Amino acid sequence: MAVYIQNIATVVPEQSYEQEFLRDRMKEYISDDEVTKRIIHRIYSNSGINKRHTVIHDFHANGDPRFFFQEDGSLNAPSTGQRNDLYAEKAKKLFVETARRTVDDNPSIKKDEITYVITVSCTGFFAPEPGFEIIKQLRLSPSTQRFHLGFMGCFAAFPAMKMAKAFCESQPDAKVLVVCLELCSIHLQDSQKTDNLISASVFSDGAAGVLISNDSPDSSGYRLEQFSTAIAEESEQDMAWTIGDTGFDMVLSSYVPGIIESNLAQSIAPLFEDYKLSPNDIRHWAIHPGGRAILDKVEQSYDLQTGQLASSRNVLANYGNMSSATILFVLADLLEQNSSGNSDSVLAMAFGPGLTIESGLLTKTTPRQ
Repeated sequence: MAVYIQNIATVVPEQSYEQEFLRDRMKEYISDDEVTKRIIHRIYSNSGINKRHTVIHDFHANGDPRFFFQEDGSLNAPSTGQRNDLYAEKAKKLFVETARRTVDDNPSIKKDEITYVITVSCTGFFAPEPGFEIIKQLRLSPSTQRFHLGFMGCFAAFPAMKMAKAFCESQPDAKVLVVCLELCSIHLQDSQKTDNLISASVFSDGAAGVLISNDSPDSSGYRLEQFSTAIAEESEQDMAWTIGDTGFDMVLSSYVPGIIESNLAQSIAPLFEDYKLSPNDIRHWAIHPGGRAILDKVEQSYDLQTGQLASSRNVLANYGNMSSATILFVLADLLEQNSSGNSDSVLAMAFGPGLTIESGLLTKTTPRQ
């Protein structure tokens, strides 16, 4: 039974900052050491990012309300509780806004037809969980089943899509709403460690929603073919999040691009073998832009043409790394591109703690094919 992504909606906070501005702020406040300043300058300047969105408003000197920066300009270190309170305040509204936009953008599926809500986030917690808030605010049926995937990181949209696919395959009339939301910026750390500086240079805030069902989409969408999961050995410490007294400590090691490169072939081999495909058969590569170096490694490994990673690079440049929501931004960008025919193959991939590599083979579809 074929299962489809019907449509994708993306939402970001109104506040955004140019990457050059953030670079200079970090140089000003993280350290007086000239070597550290040069490291920050190089990391930010080579990130491939132009701007990032955030729920934080006080990076400007006259920003308000205060969170990271005091009125005298000194850097503040909010507690984990304070950060999570901000997450709950902002995330509830953004989850609902994203869900509403996803549903409103699809006239073929009515609200009362939605049978499952799957929410995804790793940057904060509250209960009842986000699905409850979505069902209440959108006035979905109280019997709508809801699930929450937490603290899985950048690859979490893939388990959500796999869950949705399984629900649809077992229940022909299933309509699944998936919403991924991350507020990474609230966990900025006052740290000179290179891994923390790299994390601070790429992470940002955003949300994306998808509707998944057995119905062929009215407009361009994706048919979900198959998924694959792989774990790179002895790499747990290179990409991880831990909960500290001053927020979540995001570790993004400089070794990650190399680890991904050395594990690419084995991670996506099952997809190619089962569908008798080769990398040359893939028109679009929807790669999670965890950083510019990751995209460069994928491009070099498979000798891709520049345009084959265009959506990934566009999302990185305009939004940065929004953790689990990012791959849905990439897939949304791909939907805006012209197709060569009725069966454009798409290889989607994301990376997260573990180091886990999640991949999926999708087919970009035209209306009612």
